Amino acid sequence: MYAPIYLRTENELNKILKRQKKTRQEMGLLFVSLWDPHSKTLMKEVKNSLTTDSHYAKPLYIVDSFTMPHAFVIFKTTKLPHLVQFRKGSLLSEDYLTKIYKDLGL
Repeated sequence: MYAPIYLRTENELNKILKRQKKTRQEMGLLFVSLWDPHSKTLMKEVKNSLTTDSHYAKPLYIVDSFTMPHAFVIFKTTKLPHLVQFRKGSLLSEDYLTKIYKDLGL
């Protein structure tokens, strides 16, 4: 289960990635666009379904193309939405919409 956290600056993302490299914390990055209809629908589902109350939920950092366009270069994001998951020693990158919904538990 994920808990959504909205990022506002690329500096925040850089700090999170640096910390994740040290701690190996499980987390997710969801790249979306404010103009993409699939991203809009997914974000509505994320807002309605995922909760920020659980202490055991992994963080899901939301990165949008309007406020953080240069962050998309880090993971070579070209298709949206795009989910990047950090799991026990591995990095999973997914841009297939059905798989993203399944991975997020929606």
